[in-house]
Amino acid sequence: MTIDPSTFDEIIDRRGTHSVKWDAMEALYGVPAEDGISMWVADMDFRPPQAVNDALAQAVQHGIHGYYGDPSDYAAAITGWMKRRHDWDVDPAWLSTTHGLVAGVGLCLQAFTQKGDGIMLFTPVYHAFAKMIGANDRKVVECQMDVVDGRYSIDLEKAKAQVDGVSMVILCSPHNPGGTVWTEAELRAIAAFCVENDLILLCDEIHHDLVFAGQKHHVLANLMPELSDRLITLTAASKTFNLAGGMTGNVVIADDEMRAKFAKVHLAAGASPNRFGMLMTTAAYSQGDDWLDALIGYIDGNRRILEEGLSAIPGVQAMPLDSTYLCWVDFAGTGMEAAEVQRRVQDEAKVAPNHGDSFGKGGETFLRFNVATPRARVVEAVERIQKAFSDLQ
Repeated sequence: MTIDPSTFDEIIDRRGTHSVKWDAMEALYGVPAEDGISMWVADMDFRPPQAVNDALAQAVQHGIHGYYGDPSDYAAAITGWMKRRHDWDVDPAWLSTTHGLVAGVGLCLQAFTQKGDGIMLFTPVYHAFAKMIGANDRKVVECQMDVVDGRYSIDLEKAKAQVDGVSMVILCSPHNPGGTVWTEAELRAIAAFCVENDLILLCDEIHHDLVFAGQKHHVLANLMPELSDRLITLTAASKTFNLAGGMTGNVVIADDEMRAKFAKVHLAAGASPNRFGMLMTTAAYSQGDDWLDALIGYIDGNRRILEEGLSAIPGVQAMPLDSTYLCWVDFAGTGMEAAEVQRRVQDEAKVAPNHGDSFGKGGETFLRFNVATPRARVVEAVERIQKAFSDLQ
C-alpha cells in the first residue's frame, strides 16, 4: 500500500499526553511547550503504521489485558522482517525479549561482565550506555572517535592502548548521535579487535532500519557469523516505528552457551514481556514496510533542511547523516562557550535539543536535533536558530 508522505505533515498536539518529549521540555531545558519546539529525546511526532493502532484498538475492544502468551506470531514477524529488510536469517530461539533495550544493556552487563570491569565506548555515543555501565558498578572507558572527511572514524590503535581491564565493547551501529553507517571494513576491524583482545561485543542496531538512500547497513551478526561466541545484537521496532512507549526490545544471541548465561540473568530479574509492546511490534513488522519507506524519504528531506540551514550560520557545521533522524551539529566554530550556544538555542529560539556533552568525550561543542517531526516545525526551528545567531551573519 502506497503511503502519502504528506501524512507526516500533520501536526499532532502531544502536550498533556504524558509525553516526556513535550511535557518534560520546560523542566529540563527551560523551553515552554506553548511556543517551544521539542527536538531532543529520540521519539517521533508521527503516528505509527495504521496496523499498529488497529492492533491496539482490537485489544481494547476485546477488553481483557492479561499476561501475554504464545509469541509465535511475534517471533515470525521479527524473523520475517529481518530476512526481508536485512537478509538476516534469525532463528526464533535466538530471541530474548526485554523491557526495552536499555534494560537489555543492563542485563547483558550482568550476564557477561563482572563488577569493576571496564566497558569500552567509542564516544561521543548514546548517553544511556554510560549510565547503565555506572549503575551496574562497571567502569566507562571512553575511546574518543575522530572526525575524518565529515564522518566518525574509530581509531583502534588508540583503543588498544586503553584495553587493559576491559571485558566488553558496546558498539552503536548505525551510530547515535553521529548517524554514521559503519562500512563492512570498519565492522570487520572492530570484530577483529574484540577477538584479539578476548572482548564481548554488544552491538546495538536499534537504528538499522533508518538508513538513507545510497547507504547500506551491515548486520554484524550476518556479516561475521564466526563471531557468534562473543556477539550480542540488540534490535527493536521502537525507533523504526515510534513505539518507544511499548518498552519492547530484543536481545539476539546465536551462541547456545552465551544465550544460557543471558537467560539465567533475565530470569533472575523477574521480567516478562509487555503485552501491548508485543502486539505493536508484531503489527509493525508484519505490515509496516510501505510506511517505513515513506518515512525514510520524509526524514531525509527534514534532515537536509536542518543540515543546510544550520550549516549556513558561520562557525556551525552539521555532520551529514547516513542514517537516523538525529542531526548532530557542531557549534565549535562560533567560538562560543557551550552555555552561550544553549542559551541562544533554548532561550532565544525556544528550541530544545540534546546537549552534546551528555554523549561523552568529543560531544562538548555539539547539540543533537531530532528532525522526526512535521516539516513545518523543522523549517521554523531553523529560522528561529538562524535569527538567534544573526549577529554572526
